[in-house]
Amino acid sequence: MSTPLYRKIAGQLKEDITNGTLRVGEAIPTEAHLSNLYKASRVTIRQAIQTLVEEGLLEKVQGSGTYVSEKKIEHNIFELQSFTEEMKRLNKTPVNRVIDFQLTEPSDQIKRMLQIPEGEKVFYVRRQRLVDDVPYVLEDTYLPVSMFPNLSYQIMSGSKYDYIEKEKGMKIKESFQEIIPILPDEDISKFLEVDSNLPILKVQLYSIFQDSTVFEYSEIYFKSDEYKFTLRASRPGN
Repeated sequence: MSTPLYRKIAGQLKEDITNGTLRVGEAIPTEAHLSNLYKASRVTIRQAIQTLVEEGLLEKVQGSGTYVSEKKIEHNIFELQSFTEEMKRLNKTPVNRVIDFQLTEPSDQIKRMLQIPEGEKVFYVRRQRLVDDVPYVLEDTYLPVSMFPNLSYQIMSGSKYDYIEKEKGMKIKESFQEIIPILPDEDISKFLEVDSNLPILKVQLYSIFQDSTVFEYSEIYFKSDEYKFTLRASRPGN
């Protein structure tokens, strides 16, 4: 059975993306141009384009055109999910490398964020989050010992939210986040394997249970060459 024309065209466009003829972030030629180039109908061209959209190689922007997709991970700040959950959704296999795990006396800022009383200790955990041995994220997390007395290095090597919801049976409601562009210090640069002159994105967040109890405070550092944060804004009344 011969290969359908739209698949042959999709294959050629994919080759053009792979070899850099069509570059990341650039608009592809118009349907009219491609129709003339490949001696094919507009319907066939649309089928070829849709095939690559479904593969994630192209993306359509309403009112603008079709572009070669960026390889950055699009982080949805409106959806509270763990790094492990996010990577599995993208069919990637994540690894959580625990760099530091200790019981500590929290600073005044951490006590204020976690709303804990004087004298209560917290777990401090620094994790490097990797995919295919490439570091994507560095995370510093603070958790009250009173809520998670059995927290361990092994638990934090897996999914924190799986542990909280599936093992502890606690229902997470939401998180509050602040995004700040920063230049990484020497430690962060080392663990993210980025140049100290390359800006990264720092997310400060605290998360709460259904009863509004704060259970974590985290400072998360995202590589700007691996992640992009997108927002959708609507006019009031629309």
